[in-house]
This record gives sequence, C-alpha cells and structure tokens, in this order.
Amino acid sequence: MKKQIEEINTRNNNLKRKHLVSFLLNDYEKQAVERYCKKYRVKNKSKFFRETAITVILKKFNEDYPTLF
Repeated sequence: MKKQIEEINTRNNNLKRKHLVSFLLNDYEKQAVERYCKKYRVKNKSKFFRETAITVILKKFNEDYPTLF
C-alpha cells in the first residue's frame, strides 16, 4: 500500500506545471485570440494555449514518424 501511494505521488509530481513559458503577441494576434475566446467561450486561456501547442506538436511528431514504406 505504501509503495502504491509513493508511486501515485511521483506520478502527480511529474504532472505538476513548474516551467514558465511566455511569449508576446502583436496587436492583430491578440485581437484574433480575444475574438476566438469570446466566440467559442474559452474561459481558461492558459489551458487553451497549452492544448493548442501540444496538439500541433503531437501532429507534427506523428507526420514525421519514420515508416518502412
């Protein structure tokens, strides 16, 4: 039981967000993001940017995956 708890705690620690990433937008990009968030009722912009970035990254990884044929 103690080992299972330690494993869960380790897993949870690995999922904690502790690395800050910031970037700048120009006026047009910010306006586009604001319009998108308003139109699609995005409440959490951090989550939105995280999910969008990871989606693009995973899609690219999938496209670049080596194949035999």
